[in-house]
Amino acid sequence: MKELQKQYTKILADYIEEQTERNLYIGQNFIRQLLQKNIAPEEVINIHKSAVEQIIEEFPVELRYAYDFLIEVMVHYGLALSEHKSLLQQQEEMQLELQVATNIQNMILKSHVPKIDGVDVGMISVPARKMSGDYVHFVDDGNQYVGIAVADVVGKGIPAALCMSMVKYGMDSLEHSESEPSRVLEVINRIVEKSVDDNMFVSMFYGRYDVETSLFTYGSAGHEPAIYYNAATATYEELDAKGLLLGILPDGNYQQHEVRLHTDDLVIMMTDGVTEIRTNLEMDAMAKITSIVSAHRTESAQAIVDEVFKELEKMQNFELSDDFTLVILKKI
Repeated sequence: MKELQKQYTKILADYIEEQTERNLYIGQNFIRQLLQKNIAPEEVINIHKSAVEQIIEEFPVELRYAYDFLIEVMVHYGLALSEHKSLLQQQEEMQLELQVATNIQNMILKSHVPKIDGVDVGMISVPARKMSGDYVHFVDDGNQYVGIAVADVVGKGIPAALCMSMVKYGMDSLEHSESEPSRVLEVINRIVEKSVDDNMFVSMFYGRYDVETSLFTYGSAGHEPAIYYNAATATYEELDAKGLLLGILPDGNYQQHEVRLHTDDLVIMMTDGVTEIRTNLEMDAMAKITSIVSAHRTESAQAIVDEVFKELEKMQNFELSDDFTLVILKKI
């Protein structure tokens, strides 16, 4: 430190005498040396104070006090700056890890909308944050059956995404699209109960559509009720079914019900991020959703889904407060 003090005193004295660009350049290079040696800000000020005291013969006592005060302030500044840099580094590392986890989630949980004669399916799933707690899974045999699972984890972030991967694992183990909703929910419930943390739960709606009989069979594990649109009467009806959230008890029993679909009938499945919209007008979310669907009921299922999302997103000033997932099945 004595050598650094000596060098700086010489540099400062030369600058006071000559005041040239060369003197400034030398001073800048000296500061780079201090940075490389991790000299704290308060030490730099102390070096400057000592140099000034040596160069100026009658150094005012008031100025000495002012320098002492600045040194004390810079001690705290240096600590705060160091902590800030550390937090920024941690945040950057977390963001990188989160991005990697998001990419993995998107790859693992990617859903493909089935295409089967006699039925039209539309879907949208938009996370409120980088990682989604919603999941949609389709099961179909390419001919007669279409199974649709809409799930929502009680929780957010990476833990919710990991929990949802277990739901996908369970759905993949049920290879047959003709599996009844009650059995599907019972199997997934056992997997979730055994595989995820005790404070993580999953709600799920599962529906199976039989193209040959036009029967839509459904069950629910504490999930948002689906909505049935009857095209002949232009009326809406909730498809409610009783059942505990997945993961609460190992032996859950789930009811299943059925409804027969006719041409242009719709089944609207969603997560609570769709229904729990908040507006300044405190508008009834379900009434808004059904009004949008009615206005676009003659369009494709995907077009209806897109319109509902566009309108509800606009009502929330384009800032989703929760994950938004909506699936519509239309008999054609």
